[in-house]
Amino acid sequence: MKKLNHKVRIIVEKTNTGFSAFCKDYPVFTTGDTVQELMYNANEAVNFYFEDFNIETTMEDLKFEIDFKQFFQYYRVLNSKFLAEKIGMNPTLLSQYVQGRKKPSDAQTSKILEGIHRIGRELSEISLIHRS
Repeated sequence: MKKLNHKVRIIVEKTNTGFSAFCKDYPVFTTGDTVQELMYNANEAVNFYFEDFNIETTMEDLKFEIDFKQFFQYYRVLNSKFLAEKIGMNPTLLSQYVQGRKKPSDAQTSKILEGIHRIGRELSEISLIHRS
């Protein structure tokens, strides 16, 4: 089996029943009730498509993308005002990105994504305790 030499872009969309995903560059489509299930199904669908080309893919070969508005609608626990303060961005500007009124530049998108990743790392390193 050969390996893929590029990332496969998977566009994720929130639906009323869960999630759907499609690939702009290949005829690959899938759904899932959760993000984790969608990612697993997308990996299977991409592998199924590339099977005829004798190419095997892994999760590392996939790049999942979701637009700002849908991201913040699904991850409501992440407040855009809090994120803006955390990354040193004007909260009104980030709000306009989230609402789809403005489109962020690649540099702004990277800054926002790095802030989201930083918050994720911070949360993953915290242990909660219960005191009586």
